[in-house]
Amino acid sequence: MTHRCLALLALGLSALLAGCADQPHRKPLTGADATGHPAAAHHHAPTLPSRTGIAACDDYLASYRACHRAAGIFAPDQVEPRYLEMRQSLLRDSIDPGIRPQLANRCNALARGMREALHGKSCETIPEPPSSNGG
Repeated sequence: MTHRCLALLALGLSALLAGCADQPHRKPLTGADATGHPAAAHHHAPTLPSRTGIAACDDYLASYRACHRAAGIFAPDQVEPRYLEMRQSLLRDSIDPGIRPQLANRCNALARGMREALHGKSCETIPEPPSSNGG
């Protein structure tokens, strides 16, 4: 991938993220979380759901690691931390009623940018082994 393509991709992703800057501040979860389970009574950060429930976003997250590796967008050691940041952002936004309606468009745009960065290459790779680092 050329430096110009990487710069354009970074610029496009920056523009997408900048579009979220005017979103209202996220409120902590109270009552039930997005999975319908009661929110924890303690004062820890709310537990995020495991999926966004938005097909475009869940599909994007499912292919994120393999596609970013195939496209060579980030250094190999940066794929996982960036995936975790993106995942947390999308999961958090999926439970915010003010942002959720916009997420399908955001994820479709991210997926479109990824397809363009791949230049027709496939994301299919040997499946990653499950993480053995424990939680």
